[in-house]
Amino acid sequence: MYEERTAATSFSAQEDQAQSKKAAKKLQKEAEKAAKKAEKQAKLAAESQVADGEDIAKDRYGTPAMIQSQEKIDRVLVHVKDLTEEKVGQVVWLRSRVHTSRAKGKQCFLVLRQQQFNVQGLVAVGDHVSKQMVKFAANINKESIVDVQGIVQKVDQKIESCSQQDVELHIERIYVISTAEPRLPLQLDDAVRPETGEEEGRATVNQDTRLDNRVIDLRTTTSQAIFRLQSGVCQLFRETLINKGFTEIQTPKIISAASEGGANVFTVSYFKTSAYLAQSPQLYKQMCICADFDKVFCIGPVFRAEDSNTHRHLTEFVGLDIEMAFNYHYHEVVTQITDTLVQIFKGLRDRYQTEIQTVGKQFPSEPFKFLEPTLILEYPEGVAMLKEAGVEMGDEEDLSTPNEKLLGRLVKEKYDTDFYVLDKYPLAVRPFYTMPDPHTAKYSNSYDMFMRGEEILSGAQRIHDPQLLTDRALHLGIDVEKIKSYIDSFRFGALPMQVVE
Repeated sequence: MYEERTAATSFSAQEDQAQSKKAAKKLQKEAEKAAKKAEKQAKLAAESQVADGEDIAKDRYGTPAMIQSQEKIDRVLVHVKDLTEEKVGQVVWLRSRVHTSRAKGKQCFLVLRQQQFNVQGLVAVGDHVSKQMVKFAANINKESIVDVQGIVQKVDQKIESCSQQDVELHIERIYVISTAEPRLPLQLDDAVRPETGEEEGRATVNQDTRLDNRVIDLRTTTSQAIFRLQSGVCQLFRETLINKGFTEIQTPKIISAASEGGANVFTVSYFKTSAYLAQSPQLYKQMCICADFDKVFCIGPVFRAEDSNTHRHLTEFVGLDIEMAFNYHYHEVVTQITDTLVQIFKGLRDRYQTEIQTVGKQFPSEPFKFLEPTLILEYPEGVAMLKEAGVEMGDEEDLSTPNEKLLGRLVKEKYDTDFYVLDKYPLAVRPFYTMPDPHTAKYSNSYDMFMRGEEILSGAQRIHDPQLLTDRALHLGIDVEKIKSYIDSFRFGALPMQVVE
């Protein structure tokens, strides 16, 4: 038995030894194969370098170390939008994204994008640029961020595909600051194509893809321009009102009671009780007027628990609100508001023409028209125009979205204006704090303002008498105890006032 076990053990050892030798030979062959491959690659690289010649620009391009604030660099980076004919002949540095690249022989064309502006860059073999540098530039992935140095040169023929059409940048240095992945979830050129492009067989980007890749979608020239126009509206609104003597205020967004009759509010947990997200800041603005602020405005979020039945139904948006006292008639305020909006229209036209044109490339539209002074129609006049056009509706019925758009077209045909005021709305379709019309009880001292048939704001004289306010609240089934502090604010003397939102 002992001899059998010894023989078996010896056989097993011999077998293991044979397998080890076999594995070693396999590893040796793989190592030799890898060495030959590396040698071949090195040879090809050397041959390529010989063919291309010495790389005279090896320090003028590449991917430097990650920026970790290692050092302070005294370098001025210019903005793409500032590359104009006035800078022809100047050497400039700029940081931008590579929008597109196209290699052609010994040169490479790049479109360098910075927000909504872009410029053509040229990397061409010359005294400071090698073939290797051209090849490097051509292989930079789209959306990568680069630092480039170049000379601004005038072009003989306008570059229609770029915002900077009269110049191009002859690049002498290019460094990749951040590399984008080679495969993008959407192409920016497709994302700015008008809807007619799909009908013509060209690619467009659907909404789901945009929202799933919102960061990239926001890089499009159209998105950049839209956000700047939105910022411009807020800036012009604030500038105009401050110049008119208004005070900007900030109001609570978590409130203890629904402010507009209890409907369409978001309920939130507030410690051991419930609270609501504010539908509008009007109650607080009115309190400021009662406190002798005279004229106030605010810019902030508004929350509405509304189903998205139309593009007008939003659960959250930014509201621009105004409240002010007046002397004898609420039209004193209407005049102030229409003047403010006209100033915004003019400011957008004069300061943001580039952004308007950028948006217009994807969403074409006619120039916006408005009158001075602004056209004011009374509600019965608007209803009469709709009825003449074949619309069946009651005199005290609120306007539906389709009827608002139709009325906008009718007003444009008759008065040649895209902006107008519809005054004296039916009291039944307005909130409890709206002042009734003293001459016709079924109407109110309230109005909407429209742009191309789209309501952009509502305004009204607010009830400043506590008893009338209480009566109106009870009439609409509102628990007056929950708005007691608001009603009480009118018990110590309150000026006639108006709110706009």
